[in-house]
Amino acid sequence: MSTSARAPGISRGTLILWTRTAVVAGLVLLLELLCRTQVIKPLTMIPPSAMAQEMVRLIAAGEISDDIVQTVSEVGAAFAVSVLAGFALGALAQALPRVRRAIDPLLASWYAVPFFVFYPLLVALFGLNALPLIAIGVVFATPAMMLSTIAGLDRVPGVLRKVARVHRMSPLREVMLVTLPSAAPHLFTGLKLSFAYAFIGVIAGEFILSGGGLGYGIAYAYESFENRKMYALMLLVLLVAIGVNGALHVWETRLARRRART
Repeated sequence: MSTSARAPGISRGTLILWTRTAVVAGLVLLLELLCRTQVIKPLTMIPPSAMAQEMVRLIAAGEISDDIVQTVSEVGAAFAVSVLAGFALGALAQALPRVRRAIDPLLASWYAVPFFVFYPLLVALFGLNALPLIAIGVVFATPAMMLSTIAGLDRVPGVLRKVARVHRMSPLREVMLVTLPSAAPHLFTGLKLSFAYAFIGVIAGEFILSGGGLGYGIAYAYESFENRKMYALMLLVLLVAIGVNGALHVWETRLARRRART
């Protein structure tokens, strides 16, 4: 009985996965066909297979190793700082209603502010190095983690907190065993959004403000009419973003299944 009950769910999940794969593969093949038949002109876009070949060549030759290291380090630093700061500030705002009411309008309109105009100020504060780009990534990503943290803590059932008090849990044990597991779905959403915004902030900053990194490489290739290199770097950026988000999604799914079993 239990096997027959689980089978439809498994087949449904498998069907969704294969459907997504088929849609992506179909779009890539269509784009390949349009480029190969020159419906899309070579000066406009090269075939996806050519993008992949050029990307592999650039990596194997070590031509973009420094750019990869710079971008990965900047995104990693911005992501780590934004997650820690966003969680701490979100927890503080959730615990202090007056602070929360004060910052709610600011968070609601945060992404309407063009933060790149503050780049000269950041250069004056931190110097002409990677710190201004990391700061831009942090500024972009932190509010997403704050909002997800607030939403997650708001939805911790009150009965679980009462159970923790009945069992005389210390504040740390309550946080580790009750609060964080209950808020985990929203916190993982915050992780994924924080990575996306940190990645966007750093790449965009490199594109228009930096002298190195993958964003700078794309901009330089565009200005130099190096279509193959430009699209190869764009493909690499796309694959990195999809890969990290996919890894976070797999981690989230496994924790959700373990939580459901327990």
